[in-house]
Amino acid sequence: MSLVAGSYERFIWGFKLKPSINNSDQTLTLIPLFSYPSHLSQIKTVAVSGPIVASGGSDDTIHLYDLRTSSSLGSLHEPSATVTSVSFYTPPHLNLPLNLISAAADGSVCIYNAEPFVLFKTLWPHKKDINDLSLHPSGKLALTVGRDECLAMLNLVRGRRSFYCRLGKEASLVKYDLSGNKFVMAMEEKVSVHEAEDARLLFELDNQKRVLCVTPGENGLLYTGGEDRNITVWDTNSGKPAYCIEDAHSARVKGIVVLTKSDGAVDRDDPYLVASASSDGVIRVWDVRMAMKVKPNPLAEVKTKSRLTCLAGSSIKCIRWAWGSRVLWRENLHSKIAEEGF
Repeated sequence: MSLVAGSYERFIWGFKLKPSINNSDQTLTLIPLFSYPSHLSQIKTVAVSGPIVASGGSDDTIHLYDLRTSSSLGSLHEPSATVTSVSFYTPPHLNLPLNLISAAADGSVCIYNAEPFVLFKTLWPHKKDINDLSLHPSGKLALTVGRDECLAMLNLVRGRRSFYCRLGKEASLVKYDLSGNKFVMAMEEKVSVHEAEDARLLFELDNQKRVLCVTPGENGLLYTGGEDRNITVWDTNSGKPAYCIEDAHSARVKGIVVLTKSDGAVDRDDPYLVASASSDGVIRVWDVRMAMKVKPNPLAEVKTKSRLTCLAGSSIKCIRWAWGSRVLWRENLHSKIAEEGF
């Protein structure tokens, strides 16, 4: 499993989670892969698909990286404003993404073809900043929320906005669940759960303090973190909290990554790992099964000494990086490729 974090100080951090044996007890260790000042200013968002990483920042740029070689793949400059969200679409039967979708502070959404990374189309679903974007598991739809206090649905097959409604309040986050049958939106300290088919409200979850990150898990679980410094796990089938890791960090939680069975765990029979990042620069890995009984201790921890803003994760598999006779990261990128790496 790999973890990638972005920071306010424009650094991107990469770590590899590996088992280690100390005094006959198996533990986990976060091994540094790279630390690189990739952007000119704050990094706002990161996404990982297999060995490919994308980061977006307030310098109006998307950067691409190769986790296997810890090197830069180049950058994309189509966004004309701060990049607020990036997301890959990777079909279940593939290890490489087909598309990269980005959202920006000018209300635009860019759709990229990942063979290679070239711009396919730009949409304008919002009149103000887009706060967050979420892809449907099918890759055919996407949801966006923005500062115009609106929710938009995008038809990515036809390349147009198919639905738009006013919420009455600004939503900072939107996420589909793993099945694509539900989606959630975060508005300050509340998280609403909706049916994906008709946007009908099912539950409203009260987190007491502002929610800053939301991540769906298996079996209808939803992981939230924020200003309360906790990692709270909700059951979206009942609308009630399942369990909570209290005081998971000493500062607000800015990112959560849930390791599912399809991500490739350190032990394939043990897909219960959750990673979290805090604004104080600490990344921790937890075994959530322990949280159901007692307050757990982190399985692994690393201090970046940086103000972290986002976190993403994926497994790194031994795959061939060629489609046909072309190598993906060596052709048709929109900027000069940094051969020297990190």
